[in-house]
Amino acid sequence: FAVRMHKSAADFLAIARTLQNACLVTDLRMPEIDGVELLRRLRSEDMAVPSIVITGHGDVPMAVEAMKAGALDFIEKPFDDETLIEAIKLASLRIRGHPADKGAAAAVEERLKLLSGREREVLSGAVAGLPNKTIAYDLDISPRTVEIHRANVMQKMQARSLPELVRQCLVAGHFQT
Repeated sequence: FAVRMHKSAADFLAIARTLQNACLVTDLRMPEIDGVELLRRLRSEDMAVPSIVITGHGDVPMAVEAMKAGALDFIEKPFDDETLIEAIKLASLRIRGHPADKGAAAAVEERLKLLSGREREVLSGAVAGLPNKTIAYDLDISPRTVEIHRANVMQKMQARSLPELVRQCLVAGHFQT
């Protein structure tokens, strides 16, 4: 990949309109303008730049916020090179106008159908960023039962991490963007 670095989000915004066939990889925490605010500004200016947000300080609500702001992917540090490379490859499909999300959305929908009603309830709480104890209280079940359902959800959804599960739900339209 040809890589271009910028000193700040403001510097990137200053030249963003001149870019063609670009993919943005941004950190969540940056001085002055954070990664989510950067995505919001790009979106408000109708600049469609496929974006990947990386962070060492992420949580589920922040991942959801980044995805709603337009991030194609949300990757937690530390990550291996291959994870970032795959995210960039998917973003390049978006640049070329390929509907990469259609097949992904259908696959996620099929996996969602495998979940029981209770697992769907636990999924909703988990992707909303609620702790297991809160989910347990809301569903009137034990925290241990929530842990079991959550593990089943992760296995059935083929998600290796909570941010990956959130991405899947966003791709399938489980959240409104």
